[in-house]
Amino acid sequence: MSGYLPWYHDNITRSKAEGLLSKAARDGSFLIRDSESVQGAYALCVLFQNCVYTYRILPNEDKRLSVQASDGVPIRFFTMLPELVEAYYNPNMGLITHLQFPVQREEEVDEDREAANHPPQLPPRTFTSDMKESESKPSEPAGKSLSDMYLMKLQHMDLSGLSEEHEMAIQEYFRCSISLDAEQVQNGNSNLPGLKKLITLVCKNLNSEISRVTPVLEIFHRTLDQQLSPGIGPKQVFANSGQCVSYRLDQLTKLLYSIEDKVKGSVFESVGYEGGHRKSLIPPVAFEVKQESLGISTKMVLKVDIESGKLYFKKSKDGPEDKYFVHNKILQLVKSQKMHSKLVIVVETEKKILRKEFVFEDTKKREGFCQLLQQMKNKHSEKPEPDMIRVFIGTWNMGNAGPPHNIDSWFQCKGLGKTQDDTADHIPHDVYVIGTQEDPLGEREWSDTLKSVLRNITNISFKQVAIHTLWNIRIVVLAKPEHENRISHVFSDSVKTGIANTLGNKGAVGVSFMFNGTSLGFVNSHLTSGSEKKLRRNQNYINILRLLNLRDKKFNPFDITHVFTHFFWLGDLNYRVEFPSSEAEYIVTKIKQQQYQELLSKDQLCMERTDGKVFLHFDEEEITFPPTYRFERDTREKYAYTKAKATGTKYNLPSWCDRVLRKSYPLVHVVCQTYGCTTDIMTSDHSPVFASFEVGVASQFVSKQDPNSAPQGGIQIMNCVAILLTKSKTKFCIEFHSSCLEKRVKTAEGENTEQSDGSIKVWFGTQVELTPIISDPEYLLDQHILICVKSTDCDESYGAGCIALRAAQFCYSEFQITLTHHGENTGILTGGIQLRTSEFKPTEKLYDFIKIERDDAFPSKGKSGELNKSPVTQSYDISNPNYMGVSFKGGNVADKGWSYSMPPRNTPTVGPLSKDHKKAGYDLNARSPTAATYPGNGEETLSEMLDNPLYGSMAKSHGQAKEQGPPQPDRLTPAADGDPDRPPVPIPRNRSFTCSENKPQLPAPISLHLPAHKKPVVPSRSEGGMAQSRPPLPKSRPEPQSTKPRDYRDSFEFPSKQKLPARLSPLPPHKDMHLDPPKTGRPVN
Repeated sequence: MSGYLPWYHDNITRSKAEGLLSKAARDGSFLIRDSESVQGAYALCVLFQNCVYTYRILPNEDKRLSVQASDGVPIRFFTMLPELVEAYYNPNMGLITHLQFPVQREEEVDEDREAANHPPQLPPRTFTSDMKESESKPSEPAGKSLSDMYLMKLQHMDLSGLSEEHEMAIQEYFRCSISLDAEQVQNGNSNLPGLKKLITLVCKNLNSEISRVTPVLEIFHRTLDQQLSPGIGPKQVFANSGQCVSYRLDQLTKLLYSIEDKVKGSVFESVGYEGGHRKSLIPPVAFEVKQESLGISTKMVLKVDIESGKLYFKKSKDGPEDKYFVHNKILQLVKSQKMHSKLVIVVETEKKILRKEFVFEDTKKREGFCQLLQQMKNKHSEKPEPDMIRVFIGTWNMGNAGPPHNIDSWFQCKGLGKTQDDTADHIPHDVYVIGTQEDPLGEREWSDTLKSVLRNITNISFKQVAIHTLWNIRIVVLAKPEHENRISHVFSDSVKTGIANTLGNKGAVGVSFMFNGTSLGFVNSHLTSGSEKKLRRNQNYINILRLLNLRDKKFNPFDITHVFTHFFWLGDLNYRVEFPSSEAEYIVTKIKQQQYQELLSKDQLCMERTDGKVFLHFDEEEITFPPTYRFERDTREKYAYTKAKATGTKYNLPSWCDRVLRKSYPLVHVVCQTYGCTTDIMTSDHSPVFASFEVGVASQFVSKQDPNSAPQGGIQIMNCVAILLTKSKTKFCIEFHSSCLEKRVKTAEGENTEQSDGSIKVWFGTQVELTPIISDPEYLLDQHILICVKSTDCDESYGAGCIALRAAQFCYSEFQITLTHHGENTGILTGGIQLRTSEFKPTEKLYDFIKIERDDAFPSKGKSGELNKSPVTQSYDISNPNYMGVSFKGGNVADKGWSYSMPPRNTPTVGPLSKDHKKAGYDLNARSPTAATYPGNGEETLSEMLDNPLYGSMAKSHGQAKEQGPPQPDRLTPAADGDPDRPPVPIPRNRSFTCSENKPQLPAPISLHLPAHKKPVVPSRSEGGMAQSRPPLPKSRPEPQSTKPRDYRDSFEFPSKQKLPARLSPLPPHKDMHLDPPKTGRPVN
């Protein structure tokens, strides 16, 4: 848009616009911003009686603009925005009030002044200049100064190796032609004719050599192609000598690379290499352990042979290998929570199931053993598709220096922090995501380096999924060859956030793809540097959220944090430790003492996340490694925290600039296995950071049900109430999006009630019926519904969230989700969800294999380690944050963004469509939902011994059914403010981590109050009777016995034989219902 328009605010967020109008606090105040729903349109925002009214300004086919105002007002068209604004200063134009007071733009946060004095280093690649004319205007004096500068530099160069002709050509270019090229660019011509003339002269002999060499190489290349007959194939296309040298060199380079790849492929195939599959063998690994028996500690050796699928029990390292268990006889690994080096191995013999306890050298050895056993189960699994993959995330600011010869430790997760044991060195990850900043290498060179390193470590030739570069910021995604056909829908994009958001020295690159039925997204960012630039970094984050496009167009209402099952954000985020510069030595002392907590309490990123300003609802594993910036190069023993500048000494205090965060959908499996930094890669002033994750994935589902006879399933969503933090005067509806739905579904308008705290409560009374494309319950339980609350007039999002269908697996379930828009908290949405499905028996997942349990939760055992036949009646206080729904506490994040009233574990898995309740749910003689039977000793059978973390245990406490009757759903409590019409709010329950041995931090709870700068909304119109309307709530039921909080996933139960009740049907509403705190788990007798 030409000219300066004070009331035009470009692409600021809706929330920001409301804040600016709220500060103006005068009726008739207005501003115009870009529309969030229609590209090329605008939004006119007008303040009246402390409410914001938004009108869309739409262009027609002739690019003329009109305002969507009140009905009955003639539509007027305008060629320019200033003309439109001038017209609407007049009254009676269809607006709530005529325009009076334009709201000026706020001054942007000042950029780093050093950047203005010292332009950022340009990328080490040729690129097309895409800056606007107004952003780069070299004048004649600028060209003159450029010429003088380069001529001065040339005088200090050793030119003895150049011919006289070439020396004179270079001098002539810097003396005259470079200034002419600058003039050409100023006039809009970016061809640089002077430079082209110089290159043609210098490369005259090279050009003729290319013409001579290229045909030979093309003949060789065609010979390597596998053709059906010599006559089939493309015709030879030799390089045109008239094309520019750089283009011909690029084509020649690509041809050489292609020849190299084809020769490698042919040679590897001839020797049986096949991309590394046949040689990617994991050698057997032995672990020295202790086994307790009758109070006597005995040393033993456990040997894991992944290739043969056997676990050997040996009395000594060189002892006989006559006692072993095959992979399918190893039923479960159970980690001790109290003793971090202790592990229980549950194995099956011909007559009984044994539980063997071992103590490892340390926790890392135990974790390495568990990873090897899990790899063994995965390798020998009969499933055609994986349900779990391992993902490596690496980020490194290379400091514009090439990597050292050996960077293996980065990919082996070796160094400081939460690291990987040596025994797991040879276990490859399925996907490697590597983000670099200040990367001086070319794409091909860096990609080949990474593939070579991984080939040396794993003996696997990884395939490149994607690579994307923005100047010196790069992301590379590599995957195992076996996953090549499982990966699809690859997107990549970049966003510049450098000076004036036009330079790519700062910004982000991203890649996303589908792994079978699971979406994965990755963003690598390099944010603004400088300790004092915290607010600018926050704005960088918001801009990347809004502008990075990694998704299909059907997800336009949602930003990138909503559209992926698993979303990872990595990079040099540049957040610093907020201490005075005088405390530098104190910080270094604390680092040497490995006392990081005090420093982390002043970490800018931690503080901003706690305040909900950035990375809302993201998780970060606990930091147990030292700050990764700023080291002296070639050593990791000394931090270089001072830097001499012309303006004085600049301080760069040691800080955790390089981070990895992640966000996943509710009730999915994701575990962080490592998070740390290397100690032996020292070419940069940053240390590389690594993180590895165990991630659950869904397969491309093929239903086993007959589509003609299978009953039609359904998803019912009801009793939805939204509380929106907005001053907008509009009506709202809800849109439901999901890949499992036949189409997008939109509700009718909700009923608004203005609240005393300035928020708006919207009640959507109509029950919504969603029709899935596949009704198979096993498919539906892996699906999620994206919810977007939108305005009906401008079709703009006022907040979005996600619901997991797994929450309603057993019966009607109430949910509460935090609504967010462009990274900001915009309110909450509560409601209920009910699945209508047929009976089914879920498949056990690979991640069910490992559990964590409290020591006193195990049953007693005999001398031989055999499990006693008496059932266990104790409930276990273990909580997994990946599956728990109600709690908003745990880890480094206060608000997970969702909660559910999870049903008791003893509810059968069967829908109301089932005709035979006896056939429904689980076989009580089965150890897990797979219905595999593990016979015990005597007439009792070990049932439900190993719980599926996603489907829950069907076990009951002894005598529970007699005392309690049918299982009860959890309850929600009314709002604390005493408003009877306020939707119920779940009470948090205690949680503990299953993936970390550190105590969780308890951050601040979610807040629904308006920001301080927004004034409370004063109702401007009567909405009588609305305050008395209530969303229907489920009927109250008898209160079950109190229980301890327990895990939705990790438990270890031996239930008695009892008949299971049928799946609960939807609960009818009752206006006088009494709400009780949620009850989780089952009563303890």
